[in-house]
Amino acid sequence: MSTNNSPFVIVLGNEKGGTGKSTLSMHILVHLLRMGFKVGSIDVDARQGTFSRYLENRQAYSENNNLNLLMPTHVSLNRSNLDHRQEAEAEDRSNMQKTMGQFKDYDFVVIDTPGNDTYISRLAHSYANVIITPVNDSFIDLDVLMKIKDLEKNQISPSHYAEMVWNQKKERLLRDKVTIDWIVIRNRLSNLASRNKEEMWRVLQLLSKRIGFRVGEGFAERVIFRELFLTGMTVLDLEDTKQALTLSHVAARQELRSLLNMLNLPQLEDRLQNAA
Repeated sequence: MSTNNSPFVIVLGNEKGGTGKSTLSMHILVHLLRMGFKVGSIDVDARQGTFSRYLENRQAYSENNNLNLLMPTHVSLNRSNLDHRQEAEAEDRSNMQKTMGQFKDYDFVVIDTPGNDTYISRLAHSYANVIITPVNDSFIDLDVLMKIKDLEKNQISPSHYAEMVWNQKKERLLRDKVTIDWIVIRNRLSNLASRNKEEMWRVLQLLSKRIGFRVGEGFAERVIFRELFLTGMTVLDLEDTKQALTLSHVAARQELRSLLNMLNLPQLEDRLQNAA
């Protein structure tokens, strides 16, 4: 739960690209905006900039089609280009503190991070109330969490990313007396049943107890998500544009609702109770 007078911070993190962090970031923030919350967003992967471009596409599509698509207050943070590491880290730290200060009166902040290790990404993780780590159904993706030599013999060691998350959890607790909730979700899932999917689920359940995260499911692999990027839309916006909803769209919206329910967002629960 967030501290008093501060936003609830949702960080999408994974030191591997192609897991769907930016797509999940967009859908989570649009859902919160549509619930009437004041939402900020931060892209600390400014070099790649997928999250920022997604929002730029959304703004352009909204203006070009006379729509009123909801937008967050967005900040794109570039890494410091100073040569000396200590000076660069000090600048990154200052920029992150200023940005978080800008959002101090917001309900939520959604942060998208790069698929590699950077100091500013570590800083972003340290502000989280919840970290969402999407992984594909691949043992290559699992290597981001744990180095598995022999699962049956319990020859497992934490990966660099898992160690980083634990360090930032300690940083958050010491600095703000806030406990970070860490959720690993299986994302971009195939709709076909397979032995690999069953094994991934089993292994993630075992690792969750070893490392200390919860396990959930994100989105299935759908063409619609790649198409939506060009317009900046989400599956939540389609009805507003008079587009016919397909079964795939409806299923994607249900997947998003299931994910949001798993986050146990305190403000969202209060809003739903007041609306009942």
